[in-house]
Amino acid sequence: MTTTSAAPSRRPRSRAPLTGRQRFANFSYRATPYVYISPFFILFAVVGLFPLVYTAYVSLHEWSLVGGDAGWNGLDNYASVLGDRKFWIALRNSVSIFLLSSVPQIIFALLIASALDTNLRAKTFWRMGVLLPYVVAPVAVALIFGQLFADQFGAINNLLGTFGIPPVRWHVDPLSSHVAIATMVNFRWTGYNSLVLLAAMQAIPRDYYEAAVIDGAGRIRQFLSVTIPGIRPTLIFVIITSTIGGLQIFDEPRLYDQFGQGGSDSQWLTLTLYLYNLGWDRFDFGKASAVAWLLFLVIAIFGLINLLLSRRISTEGTR
Repeated sequence: MTTTSAAPSRRPRSRAPLTGRQRFANFSYRATPYVYISPFFILFAVVGLFPLVYTAYVSLHEWSLVGGDAGWNGLDNYASVLGDRKFWIALRNSVSIFLLSSVPQIIFALLIASALDTNLRAKTFWRMGVLLPYVVAPVAVALIFGQLFADQFGAINNLLGTFGIPPVRWHVDPLSSHVAIATMVNFRWTGYNSLVLLAAMQAIPRDYYEAAVIDGAGRIRQFLSVTIPGIRPTLIFVIITSTIGGLQIFDEPRLYDQFGQGGSDSQWLTLTLYLYNLGWDRFDFGKASAVAWLLFLVIAIFGLINLLLSRRISTEGTR
C-alpha cells in the first residue's frame, strides 16, 4: 500500500506596493466619470440651488429693493400672502389655465405623434411643420392671437357674428380669457411634445405590433396596449414638464393685453405674474419670495398627482 505525500502549501504572494503613478492612474480612472458630470452640478448649484436657498432666506425677512434686509419676520410674509385675496385668484387662474392647456396638449400631442409614426409621405416635412410654432417667439404669438381674440373686431368674434352668435368678451370673462391664453400655450408646445413622444414611439420594436395584429388587435387596442405602455417613461416626462410649465406660465398672461397686470379684475392673473408684480411693482421681495416657495409647493403637489395618475393609466394599459 502506497501513500502519497501531501502537496506543500503555497504561501500567498504579497503584492508589491503601488507606485505614485499607478495610484494617480487608478484615482483618475475612478474620478473621470464624476469630472465629466461635475459641470452640470456646479452650474446647477450656482444658478439653481443657491437662488433657491437664498429665496427661502429672503422669504423669512422683511426685504425691499431700496432698504434691503429690514430684519427677521418669520412666517409673516407667508401669512400675509395667504391672507391676500389676489393670491387665491391667481392660484385659481393658474390651475384653470394649466388644466385647459396641459390636458388637451398631451392628448393632441399623442394623436399627432401616432399619426406621424405611420407610413406618411414627406415625413420630414410634416415633422418640421409641427415644430414651427415652437420656434415662433412668444411676443409674436401674443400679437397674432391678440388679433384673433380681440373683444371688438377680433377674427373669432367676426366669424361667430356670421353665424348669429353674440361676441365673446375674451378680455372680460375669466373663463374666456383662460381659454384664449391656453390656446396660445397649446399652439406653441403641442408640436414640441409630439416630436418627443414620436421619438419614444419609434423606439418600440415593430415585433410587438406584428404580434398584436396576429392576436387580432385593432389600431385602438394596439395604441392602448402597445404604444402607451411602450412610451410610459417618456409620457411621464412630458406630463411632468407640462405640469411645471403650465403652473409657471408667465409670457402669455403678461402679453395678453397692453398693461400686463392680469386684467382689470385679475381675470387672468397667474401666480408667476402675481409674484412679478409683488417683486418689481411693489418692490416687496420678502412676499415675492414667499409666493415663489408657495408656487414650488403647488407644483410639487400637482406633479406628484400627475405622476401617480400617469403610472396608473400606463399600468391599466398593459393589463
